Amino acid sequence: MKHSFPVAVLFLGLSLFACFKKEAVSDIPLSLKAVELKTQEVPISKDFVGQVYGRADIPIRARVDGFLEGIHFNEGLEVKKGQLLYTIDDSPLREGLSREESRLSEARINLVNAENELGRISPLAEINAISKRDLDAAIARRDAAQEGVRAAEANVNLARINQGYARIYAPISGIIGKSGAKVGEYVGRAPNTVILNTISQIDSVLVEFFLTERDYISFAREIMADESKRVSQTDYALELYLADGQVFPHRGKLTFVDRNVDPSTGAILIQSIFPNPEKLIRPGQFAKVRAVVNLITDALLVPQRAVFELQGFYNVFVVDQEGMVSQRSIQIMETYGDQFVVESGLAKGEIVLLEGLMAVRSGQKVNVEMVQTN
Repeated sequence: MKHSFPVAVLFLGLSLFACFKKEAVSDIPLSLKAVELKTQEVPISKDFVGQVYGRADIPIRARVDGFLEGIHFNEGLEVKKGQLLYTIDDSPLREGLSREESRLSEARINLVNAENELGRISPLAEINAISKRDLDAAIARRDAAQEGVRAAEANVNLARINQGYARIYAPISGIIGKSGAKVGEYVGRAPNTVILNTISQIDSVLVEFFLTERDYISFAREIMADESKRVSQTDYALELYLADGQVFPHRGKLTFVDRNVDPSTGAILIQSIFPNPEKLIRPGQFAKVRAVVNLITDALLVPQRAVFELQGFYNVFVVDQEGMVSQRSIQIMETYGDQFVVESGLAKGEIVLLEGLMAVRSGQKVNVEMVQTN
């Protein structure tokens, strides 16, 4: 019992020392990384789903009907302009040409007879041995025979052209696809009126996508605002992202803006062209087009990791010159890389915390370590 008082005093002293030590430790300001806000010119990009077309996609059709007799190319490979692609059985066409040639011969014989008759009548008409009416009739028969020859010659030429259509040649050089008909099928008319094939030029490809009316207006105003900027500003070049998420190495440019906004969708068709020297992209693919739709001068940027959301509002911790922390609500305009474009709530030159967002509170004093962000 005689030792109880010193022991109690000892425990009481240790407890007070621990409290004083904890309070002393809590008074030491935290050292946290922070960044000074700056402004810069920021291009605002948006992504649009686009569909790929060949620089030229030419359908191959049969211009005469008949049984497909031959296919003279390898599907899926390149063909050259003027290369023979298909042959159609031209037996009926040859018969038609022979028939028209016979009619031409008949028309020429009729012309010879009419000219001979006119040759006999003309001298008689000069001496009034026959009437003027007979002479006019002979002249009319000669003229009709001449027109008959011209008509027969035209029919022969048409028959020759139709016979030539039985051999189908490549209208352009490019990649040809899978044939829509097989040897032995009847093509050109029912029951098989399909497009035989399509040839695509893919050294460059067209990508079509749609802009909303609002995006189009912003985009058009930005491009038309300054002629010199249009020439020198490379941010207007389009980027293409493929289905695997990889960016296509070649940038594209606008080639066509449709004349009107579709009233049913509120969007306008945009066409762009991308170089495709490796012929990686094929028609029919879907790809993501990234386009600059606006250019913000003196945009105030804040790193995304400095922003936290609370009850649906974006907030940051601002540090003043004395190192005091205050919570600030801000408005976000756009996203730019790993930063936000601030619409309101912050000013150029202010310092915001990058870390410790869950450990600090308003009114707390901190030591800041300034860092640079991209």
